[in-house]
Amino acid sequence: MKRAQSNTKKKSIKSGRKAPRADPRKPVVAGGVDTGKDWLDAAIHKGGGAPLRRPNNAQGRAEIIAFFQQHGVVRVGIEASGSYEFEMVDAMREAGLAVCVLQPAQVRAYAKFLNLRAKTDPIDAALIARCAAAQDEVRQAPDPRLAPFAEHLTFIEQIEEDIARLRTRGDRFRNPRFIAELRQEIARQTKRKRAELAQLRQAVRAHADLAKKLDLLISIDGLGERTALTLVVRMPELGRVTREKASALAGMAPFTQKSGRWEGEAHVEGGPRQGRKGAVRRSASRRPALEQRTRRLLQTPQK
Repeated sequence: MKRAQSNTKKKSIKSGRKAPRADPRKPVVAGGVDTGKDWLDAAIHKGGGAPLRRPNNAQGRAEIIAFFQQHGVVRVGIEASGSYEFEMVDAMREAGLAVCVLQPAQVRAYAKFLNLRAKTDPIDAALIARCAAAQDEVRQAPDPRLAPFAEHLTFIEQIEEDIARLRTRGDRFRNPRFIAELRQEIARQTKRKRAELAQLRQAVRAHADLAKKLDLLISIDGLGERTALTLVVRMPELGRVTREKASALAGMAPFTQKSGRWEGEAHVEGGPRQGRKGAVRRSASRRPALEQRTRRLLQTPQK
């Protein structure tokens, strides 16, 4: 599902900065949206009346935003669903609403905390509204320039996955004709990937600040341009957070496992950008400067 481009002029937003904390003396009027391919379900936490269901199209999104505005909603939570929430998130931000994009695991954990077992779309919308109301801080919208770059990068990553699948299939066959056809397709997809990477690189470098960040990352010994592009597009927080926080965001930080007398091993896991770990490992495996350190980290138990 392609992300629609809005004609509304977007406000200048500094990526990664946090919105001001809400005044604790004033209750936050929060709404929630449960997103599906065909439908949007909206609810308001505390005193918002009956939930509202509308089609997931431009008119339906406008009616839900009007519903929130009529009830004085200032913050809206919405669950990340892969792509179905994109247009709704953009529309709400353009309308001046603070939007919390929640991970499904967050919503499920909150439902367990509330001992809530029933599950319907209206119930989920109300639960998401409660999650949004419970947030202490709401991060401002990311840099709008990065959204088309991220979509382009996803397309490139899918081409890379296709190439990997073709190579795996090639190990299965002995027939020379089948093997030749697979090799031809691998070559075609590889050429396609290089062309797409060149287009993305050119688009990113058209912005002076992003080009500067890209060059700075490439200057790091052992970091290639492919990985640097991923970090620029997928991790706009780089340069504004600590090394520890950046590692956690990338899904590469070891988390301590310890309780009472029991002390387990620290494992590298988690993070909404878990997939980025593979790109960094791939880079490390091809760079002598990182290969030795990577091998040592993998062989040494971390506690």
